[in-house]
Amino acid sequence: MKPTEGDFRLKNRRRFFEMLAASPLLSSFAALAWQKEEAGSGVTSPRDAIDVMDFEEAAHKVLAPAHWGYLATGVDDDATLEANHEAYRHIELRPRRLVDVRVIDTRVDLFGTTWETPIFLCPVGSQRAFYAEGELATARAAKSKRTLQILSTVTSTGVEDVIAARGAPVWYQLYATSRWEITEQLVKRAEAAGCPALAWTIDLPAGRNTETQSRLTQLDRRQCSTCHGELPLGALQRKPMFRGIDVSGVTTSWPGFTWEYVDRLKKMTRMKLLLKGIQTREDARLSIEHGVDGIIVSNHGGRAEESGRATVQCLAEVVDAVNGRIPVLIDGGIRRGTDVFKALALGACAVGIGRPYIWGLTAFGQAGVERVLDILQTEFELCMRQCGTRSLAEITRSSVVGTGKV
Repeated sequence: MKPTEGDFRLKNRRRFFEMLAASPLLSSFAALAWQKEEAGSGVTSPRDAIDVMDFEEAAHKVLAPAHWGYLATGVDDDATLEANHEAYRHIELRPRRLVDVRVIDTRVDLFGTTWETPIFLCPVGSQRAFYAEGELATARAAKSKRTLQILSTVTSTGVEDVIAARGAPVWYQLYATSRWEITEQLVKRAEAAGCPALAWTIDLPAGRNTETQSRLTQLDRRQCSTCHGELPLGALQRKPMFRGIDVSGVTTSWPGFTWEYVDRLKKMTRMKLLLKGIQTREDARLSIEHGVDGIIVSNHGGRAEESGRATVQCLAEVVDAVNGRIPVLIDGGIRRGTDVFKALALGACAVGIGRPYIWGLTAFGQAGVERVLDILQTEFELCMRQCGTRSLAEITRSSVVGTGKV
Protein backbone atom coordinates (compact mmCIF):
# COMPACT_ATOMS: atom_id res chain seq x y z
CA MET A 1 0.00 0.00 0.00
CA LYS A 2 1.37 3.41 -0.95
CA PRO A 3 2.03 5.98 1.79
CA THR A 4 -0.43 8.82 2.15
CA GLU A 5 0.23 12.52 2.65
CA GLY A 6 -0.11 11.99 6.41
CA ASP A 7 2.39 9.11 6.39
CA PHE A 8 5.10 11.35 4.91
CA ARG A 9 4.33 14.03 7.50
CA LEU A 10 4.48 11.54 10.36
CA LYS A 11 7.80 10.13 9.13
CA ASN A 12 9.38 13.60 8.96
CA ARG A 13 8.12 14.51 12.44
CA ARG A 14 9.54 11.31 13.90
CA ARG A 15 12.93 12.01 12.33
CA PHE A 16 12.85 15.44 13.98
CA PHE A 17 12.09 13.97 17.39
CA GLU A 18 14.83 11.36 16.98
CA MET A 19 17.29 14.17 16.30
CA LEU A 20 16.16 15.97 19.44
CA ALA A 21 16.48 12.81 21.48
CA ALA A 22 20.16 12.57 20.47
CA SER A 23 20.90 15.96 22.03
CA PRO A 24 21.64 15.89 25.79
CA LEU A 25 20.64 19.53 26.13
CA LEU A 26 17.18 18.81 24.80
CA SER A 27 16.66 15.30 26.13
CA SER A 28 13.83 16.23 28.51
CA PHE A 29 11.92 18.12 25.84
CA ALA A 30 12.51 15.32 23.34
CA ALA A 31 11.17 12.72 25.72
CA LEU A 32 7.94 14.64 26.19
CA ALA A 33 7.61 15.31 22.48
CA TRP A 34 8.23 11.67 21.62
CA GLN A 35 5.59 10.54 24.10
CA LYS A 36 3.06 12.87 22.49
CA GLU A 37 4.01 11.68 19.00
CA GLU A 38 3.70 8.01 19.86
CA ALA A 39 0.34 8.65 21.51
CA GLY A 40 -1.03 10.11 18.26
CA SER A 41 -2.47 13.51 17.59
CA GLY A 42 -5.09 13.20 20.35
CA VAL A 43 -7.65 15.13 18.27
CA THR A 44 -10.91 14.19 19.97
CA SER A 45 -12.73 17.43 19.19
CA PRO A 46 -12.32 20.12 16.51
CA ARG A 47 -10.76 22.48 19.06
CA ASP A 48 -7.86 20.06 19.59
CA ALA A 49 -6.61 20.55 16.04
CA ILE A 50 -3.58 22.82 15.66
CA ASP A 51 -3.44 22.71 11.88
CA VAL A 52 -5.65 21.19 9.21
CA MET A 53 -3.40 18.15 8.83
CA ASP A 54 -4.45 17.04 12.31
CA PHE A 55 -7.84 16.22 10.82
CA GLU A 56 -6.33 13.78 8.31
CA GLU A 57 -5.36 11.30 11.01
CA ALA A 58 -8.67 11.74 12.82
CA ALA A 59 -10.56 11.04 9.59
CA HIS A 60 -8.37 8.07 8.68
CA LYS A 61 -9.18 6.41 12.01
CA VAL A 62 -12.94 6.37 11.43
CA LEU A 63 -13.17 5.59 7.69
CA ALA A 64 -13.31 2.11 6.22
CA PRO A 65 -10.45 1.30 3.79
CA ALA A 66 -12.53 1.63 0.62
CA HIS A 67 -13.93 5.02 1.62
CA TRP A 68 -10.50 6.22 2.71
CA GLY A 69 -9.11 5.05 -0.61
CA TYR A 70 -11.74 7.08 -2.48
CA LEU A 71 -10.71 10.19 -0.56
CA ALA A 72 -6.93 9.67 -0.49
CA THR A 73 -6.32 8.45 -4.03
CA GLY A 74 -4.39 10.17 -6.72
CA VAL A 75 -3.62 8.50 -10.05
CA ASP A 76 -0.77 6.18 -11.02
CA ASP A 77 2.04 6.84 -8.51
CA ASP A 78 0.25 9.79 -6.82
CA ALA A 79 3.07 12.06 -8.01
CA THR A 80 0.74 14.88 -9.05
CA LEU A 81 -1.19 14.64 -5.79
CA GLU A 82 2.04 15.06 -3.84
CA ALA A 83 3.35 17.79 -6.17
CA ASN A 84 0.26 19.92 -5.59
CA HIS A 85 1.29 20.73 -2.02
CA GLU A 86 5.05 20.27 -2.33
CA ALA A 87 5.20 23.08 -4.93
CA TYR A 88 4.09 25.63 -2.33
CA ARG A 89 7.25 24.90 -0.35
CA HIS A 90 9.23 26.32 -3.27
CA ILE A 91 7.49 29.69 -3.20
CA GLU A 92 8.85 32.08 -0.59
CA LEU A 93 7.16 35.05 1.04
CA ARG A 94 8.56 38.59 1.04
CA PRO A 95 7.56 40.03 4.42
CA ARG A 96 7.17 43.80 4.70
CA ARG A 97 7.65 45.74 7.93
CA LEU A 98 6.23 48.82 9.65
CA VAL A 99 2.90 48.71 7.85
CA ASP A 100 -0.23 49.45 9.87
CA VAL A 101 -2.05 46.13 9.58
CA ARG A 102 -4.44 46.49 12.50
CA VAL A 103 -7.32 46.24 10.03
CA ILE A 104 -7.23 43.86 7.07
CA ASP A 105 -9.92 43.06 4.51
CA THR A 106 -10.15 39.52 3.12
CA ARG A 107 -13.33 40.03 1.10
CA VAL A 108 -13.52 39.02 -2.56
CA ASP A 109 -16.14 39.75 -5.22
CA LEU A 110 -17.07 36.96 -7.61
CA PHE A 111 -19.68 37.70 -10.27
CA GLY A 112 -21.28 40.42 -8.16
CA THR A 113 -21.38 38.50 -4.87
CA THR A 114 -19.05 39.47 -2.06
CA TRP A 115 -17.55 36.70 0.06
CA GLU A 116 -15.86 37.23 3.43
CA THR A 117 -12.88 35.08 2.44
CA PRO A 118 -11.17 33.98 -0.78
CA ILE A 119 -11.15 30.39 0.56
CA PHE A 120 -13.95 28.29 -0.93
CA LEU A 121 -15.16 24.69 -0.60
CA CYS A 122 -14.46 22.60 -3.70
CA PRO A 123 -16.97 20.08 -5.02
CA VAL A 124 -16.45 16.65 -3.46
CA GLY A 125 -18.87 13.88 -4.32
CA SER A 126 -20.55 11.27 -2.13
CA GLN A 127 -20.08 13.16 1.14
CA ARG A 128 -22.47 10.88 3.00
CA ALA A 129 -19.79 8.22 2.56
CA PHE A 130 -17.78 10.26 5.07
CA TYR A 131 -20.43 11.59 7.44
CA ALA A 132 -24.13 10.82 7.84
CA GLU A 133 -25.32 14.35 7.01
CA GLY A 134 -22.83 14.75 4.19
CA GLU A 135 -23.33 17.84 2.06
CA LEU A 136 -25.94 19.24 4.45
CA ALA A 137 -23.37 19.52 7.25
CA THR A 138 -20.94 21.12 4.79
CA ALA A 139 -23.61 23.59 3.69
CA ARG A 140 -24.33 24.61 7.28
CA ALA A 141 -20.63 25.16 7.87
CA ALA A 142 -20.41 27.28 4.70
CA LYS A 143 -23.36 29.31 5.95
CA SER A 144 -21.78 29.78 9.38
CA LYS A 145 -18.48 30.95 7.89
CA ARG A 146 -20.02 32.83 4.93
CA THR A 147 -17.97 30.77 2.51
CA LEU A 148 -18.62 29.83 -1.12
CA GLN A 149 -19.59 26.18 -1.59
CA ILE A 150 -19.51 24.34 -4.91
CA LEU A 151 -21.72 21.25 -5.05
CA SER A 152 -20.71 18.12 -6.95
CA THR A 153 -22.88 16.53 -9.63
CA VAL A 154 -22.46 13.25 -7.72
CA THR A 155 -23.62 14.81 -4.47
CA SER A 156 -25.36 12.45 -2.05
CA THR A 157 -27.99 15.15 -1.34
CA GLY A 158 -30.03 16.99 -3.97
CA VAL A 159 -29.12 20.55 -4.87
CA GLU A 160 -32.43 21.94 -3.58
CA ASP A 161 -31.88 20.55 -0.08
CA VAL A 162 -28.28 21.73 0.00
CA ILE A 163 -29.31 25.27 -0.92
CA ALA A 164 -31.97 25.16 1.80
CA ALA A 165 -29.32 24.14 4.36
CA ARG A 166 -26.89 26.78 3.05
CA GLY A 167 -29.60 29.45 3.21
CA ALA A 168 -28.25 30.88 -0.04
CA PRO A 169 -27.37 29.65 -3.53
CA VAL A 170 -24.37 27.39 -4.08
CA TRP A 171 -22.41 26.97 -7.28
CA TYR A 172 -22.94 23.74 -9.19
CA GLN A 173 -20.14 21.57 -10.53
CA LEU A 174 -21.05 19.68 -13.70
CA TYR A 175 -20.00 16.28 -14.92
CA ALA A 176 -21.32 16.30 -18.45
CA THR A 177 -22.57 12.91 -19.62
CA SER A 178 -22.24 10.91 -22.80
CA ARG A 179 -25.91 11.66 -23.51
CA TRP A 180 -26.33 15.40 -23.93
CA GLU A 181 -30.03 15.42 -23.03
CA ILE A 182 -29.10 14.16 -19.54
CA THR A 183 -26.50 16.89 -19.20
CA GLU A 184 -29.19 19.42 -20.14
CA GLN A 185 -31.51 18.08 -17.44
CA LEU A 186 -28.77 18.45 -14.80
CA VAL A 187 -28.01 22.01 -15.88
CA LYS A 188 -31.66 23.06 -15.98
CA ARG A 189 -32.29 21.59 -12.53
CA ALA A 190 -29.31 23.45 -11.02
CA GLU A 191 -30.43 26.69 -12.65
CA ALA A 192 -34.02 26.25 -11.45
CA ALA A 193 -32.74 25.65 -7.92
CA GLY A 194 -31.04 29.05 -7.98
CA CYS A 195 -27.39 28.21 -8.67
CA PRO A 196 -25.72 31.33 -10.13
CA ALA A 197 -22.65 29.59 -11.55
CA LEU A 198 -21.85 26.32 -13.30
CA ALA A 199 -18.33 24.83 -13.13
CA TRP A 200 -17.84 22.17 -15.81
CA THR A 201 -15.09 19.73 -14.79
CA ILE A 202 -13.20 18.89 -17.98
CA ASP A 203 -10.21 16.93 -16.66
CA LEU A 204 -11.88 13.50 -16.40
CA PRO A 205 -13.40 12.69 -19.84
CA ALA A 206 -10.09 11.16 -20.92
CA GLY A 207 -10.28 8.66 -18.05
CA ARG A 208 -7.98 8.02 -15.11
CA ASN A 209 -6.16 5.30 -13.17
CA THR A 210 -6.96 5.67 -9.45
CA GLU A 211 -4.45 3.08 -8.30
CA THR A 212 -4.36 3.94 -4.61
CA GLN A 213 -8.13 3.66 -4.40
CA SER A 214 -8.01 0.26 -6.08
CA ARG A 215 -5.37 -1.03 -3.68
CA LEU A 216 -7.21 0.14 -0.58
CA THR A 217 -10.53 -1.18 -1.85
CA GLN A 218 -8.95 -4.64 -2.03
CA LEU A 219 -8.27 -4.41 1.71
CA ASP A 220 -11.93 -3.75 2.51
CA ARG A 221 -13.61 -7.10 3.14
CA ARG A 222 -17.09 -5.69 3.75
CA GLN A 223 -19.95 -6.21 1.37
CA CYS A 224 -20.55 -2.98 -0.54
CA SER A 225 -24.29 -3.50 -0.19
CA THR A 226 -24.06 -2.86 3.58
CA CYS A 227 -23.46 0.82 2.80
CA HIS A 228 -24.81 1.33 -0.69
CA GLY A 229 -27.49 -1.25 -1.34
CA GLU A 230 -26.87 -3.42 -4.37
CA LEU A 231 -25.02 -0.76 -6.36
CA PRO A 232 -21.27 -0.03 -6.15
CA LEU A 233 -19.82 3.23 -4.91
CA GLY A 234 -20.13 5.86 -7.65
CA ALA A 235 -23.02 4.31 -9.58
CA LEU A 236 -25.07 7.11 -11.15
CA GLN A 237 -28.39 5.35 -10.55
CA ARG A 238 -28.30 6.04 -6.82
CA LYS A 239 -27.17 9.68 -7.01
CA PRO A 240 -29.96 12.18 -6.21
CA MET A 241 -29.23 14.39 -9.21
CA PHE A 242 -29.88 11.42 -11.54
CA ARG A 243 -33.03 10.04 -9.91
CA GLY A 244 -35.88 9.63 -12.34
CA ILE A 245 -33.46 9.69 -15.29
CA ASP A 246 -32.60 6.65 -17.37
CA VAL A 247 -28.81 6.53 -17.13
CA SER A 248 -28.30 3.02 -18.50
CA GLY A 249 -25.13 2.99 -20.57
CA VAL A 250 -24.32 6.58 -19.59
CA THR A 251 -20.86 7.68 -18.47
CA THR A 252 -19.36 10.94 -17.20
CA SER A 253 -15.96 9.92 -18.62
CA TRP A 254 -16.79 10.32 -22.30
CA PRO A 255 -13.72 11.26 -24.40
CA GLY A 256 -15.67 12.91 -27.20
CA PHE A 257 -16.14 16.37 -25.67
CA THR A 258 -14.73 19.34 -27.61
CA TRP A 259 -14.89 23.12 -27.39
CA GLU A 260 -18.17 22.92 -29.31
CA TYR A 261 -19.76 21.69 -26.10
CA VAL A 262 -18.66 24.84 -24.31
CA ASP A 263 -20.64 26.80 -26.87
CA ARG A 264 -23.65 24.54 -26.33
CA LEU A 265 -23.50 25.04 -22.56
CA LYS A 266 -23.28 28.81 -23.00
CA LYS A 267 -26.46 28.76 -25.09
CA MET A 268 -28.21 26.41 -22.69
CA THR A 269 -27.99 28.40 -19.47
CA ARG A 270 -27.97 31.88 -17.97
CA MET A 271 -25.63 30.74 -15.21
CA LYS A 272 -22.04 31.94 -15.29
CA LEU A 273 -19.92 29.22 -16.88
CA LEU A 274 -16.52 28.27 -15.50
CA LEU A 275 -14.21 25.57 -16.81
CA LYS A 276 -12.60 23.51 -14.05
CA GLY A 277 -9.41 21.75 -15.08
CA ILE A 278 -7.62 24.36 -17.22
CA GLN A 279 -3.82 24.17 -16.81
CA THR A 280 -2.24 25.80 -19.88
CA ARG A 281 -2.13 29.20 -21.55
CA GLU A 282 -3.43 27.66 -24.78
CA ASP A 283 -6.61 26.40 -23.13
CA ALA A 284 -6.97 29.63 -21.16
CA ARG A 285 -7.01 31.57 -24.45
CA LEU A 286 -9.53 29.17 -25.95
CA SER A 287 -11.69 29.66 -22.88
CA ILE A 288 -11.75 33.39 -23.57
CA GLU A 289 -12.53 32.82 -27.25
CA HIS A 290 -15.52 30.63 -26.35
CA GLY A 291 -16.99 33.14 -23.92
CA VAL A 292 -16.23 31.31 -20.66
CA ASP A 293 -16.93 33.47 -17.60
CA GLY A 294 -14.24 32.03 -15.33
CA ILE A 295 -11.49 29.42 -14.97
CA ILE A 296 -10.60 27.06 -12.14
CA VAL A 297 -6.99 25.94 -12.45
CA SER A 298 -7.25 22.34 -11.25
CA ASN A 299 -5.99 18.81 -11.74
CA HIS A 300 -8.77 17.29 -9.63
CA GLY A 301 -6.57 17.20 -6.54
CA GLY A 302 -4.10 14.97 -8.37
CA ARG A 303 -6.95 12.63 -9.36
CA ALA A 304 -7.05 13.37 -13.10
CA GLU A 305 -3.85 12.97 -15.11
CA GLU A 306 -0.37 12.12 -13.79
CA SER A 307 1.31 15.22 -15.19
CA GLY A 308 3.52 15.63 -12.14
CA ARG A 309 2.82 19.35 -12.39
CA ALA A 310 1.21 21.20 -9.49
CA THR A 311 -1.69 23.53 -10.12
CA VAL A 312 0.21 26.45 -8.62
CA GLN A 313 2.94 25.85 -11.20
CA CYS A 314 0.30 26.25 -13.93
CA LEU A 315 -1.27 29.34 -12.42
CA ALA A 316 1.00 32.12 -13.72
CA GLU A 317 0.71 31.14 -17.40
CA VAL A 318 -3.09 30.87 -17.15
CA VAL A 319 -3.36 34.23 -15.39
CA ASP A 320 -1.09 35.88 -17.97
CA ALA A 321 -3.13 34.45 -20.83
CA VAL A 322 -6.40 35.64 -19.31
CA ASN A 323 -4.93 39.09 -18.66
CA GLY A 324 -7.63 40.15 -16.21
CA ARG A 325 -10.56 39.51 -18.54
CA ILE A 326 -12.19 36.80 -16.37
CA PRO A 327 -11.56 35.56 -12.83
CA VAL A 328 -9.09 32.72 -12.30
CA LEU A 329 -9.60 30.44 -9.29
CA ILE A 330 -7.37 27.57 -8.18
CA ASP A 331 -7.48 24.40 -6.10
CA GLY A 332 -5.08 21.58 -5.27
CA GLY A 333 -2.69 21.08 -2.37
CA ILE A 334 -3.83 23.93 -0.12
CA ARG A 335 -2.93 23.01 3.45
CA ARG A 336 -1.89 26.33 5.01
CA GLY A 337 -2.99 29.94 5.06
CA THR A 338 0.39 30.74 3.54
CA ASP A 339 -0.56 28.53 0.58
CA VAL A 340 -3.69 30.63 0.11
CA PHE A 341 -1.60 33.80 0.17
CA LYS A 342 0.93 32.43 -2.34
CA ALA A 343 -1.80 31.41 -4.79
CA LEU A 344 -3.40 34.85 -4.57
CA ALA A 345 0.02 36.48 -5.07
CA LEU A 346 0.45 34.52 -8.30
CA GLY A 347 -2.86 35.79 -9.65
CA ALA A 348 -5.70 33.64 -8.33
CA CYS A 349 -8.72 35.53 -7.07
CA ALA A 350 -10.02 32.67 -4.90
CA VAL A 351 -8.54 29.45 -3.55
CA GLY A 352 -10.37 26.15 -3.06
CA ILE A 353 -9.89 23.34 -0.57
CA GLY A 354 -11.12 19.77 -0.92
CA ARG A 355 -9.57 17.02 1.21
CA PRO A 356 -8.95 19.20 4.31
CA TYR A 357 -12.60 20.06 4.84
CA ILE A 358 -13.65 16.49 4.10
CA TRP A 359 -11.22 15.32 6.80
CA GLY A 360 -12.94 17.72 9.18
CA LEU A 361 -16.38 16.59 8.02
CA THR A 362 -15.47 12.93 8.44
CA ALA A 363 -14.18 13.33 11.97
CA PHE A 364 -16.59 15.92 13.40
CA GLY A 365 -19.28 16.89 10.90
CA GLN A 366 -20.20 20.55 10.56
CA ALA A 367 -17.97 21.57 13.47
CA GLY A 368 -14.99 19.93 11.79
CA VAL A 369 -15.53 21.82 8.53
CA GLU A 370 -15.89 25.07 10.46
CA ARG A 371 -12.66 24.45 12.37
CA VAL A 372 -10.74 23.74 9.15
CA LEU A 373 -11.98 27.02 7.69
CA ASP A 374 -11.15 28.89 10.89
CA ILE A 375 -7.60 27.55 11.00
CA LEU A 376 -6.88 28.42 7.37
CA GLN A 377 -8.46 31.85 7.68
CA THR A 378 -6.47 32.64 10.84
CA GLU A 379 -3.22 31.53 9.20
CA PHE A 380 -4.06 33.52 6.07
CA GLU A 381 -4.78 36.72 7.99
CA LEU A 382 -1.53 36.30 9.95
CA CYS A 383 0.36 35.91 6.69
CA MET A 384 -1.29 39.03 5.27
CA ARG A 385 -0.14 41.03 8.28
CA GLN A 386 3.39 39.66 8.15
CA CYS A 387 3.61 40.66 4.49
CA GLY A 388 2.14 44.12 5.08
CA THR A 389 -0.92 43.52 2.89
CA ARG A 390 -4.21 44.99 4.11
CA SER A 391 -6.48 43.77 1.30
CA LEU A 392 -6.44 41.15 -1.42
CA ALA A 393 -5.62 43.86 -3.94
CA GLU A 394 -2.31 44.46 -2.13
CA ILE A 395 -1.27 40.80 -2.52
CA THR A 396 0.73 40.82 -5.75
CA ARG A 397 3.58 38.93 -7.37
CA SER A 398 5.99 41.20 -5.54
CA SER A 399 4.74 39.54 -2.34
CA VAL A 400 6.45 36.24 -3.20
CA VAL A 401 9.54 34.78 -4.84
CA GLY A 402 9.28 31.74 -7.09
CA THR A 403 6.51 29.98 -8.97
CA GLY A 404 6.62 26.56 -7.26
CA LYS A 405 9.09 24.90 -9.59
CA VAL A 406 11.64 22.70 -7.82
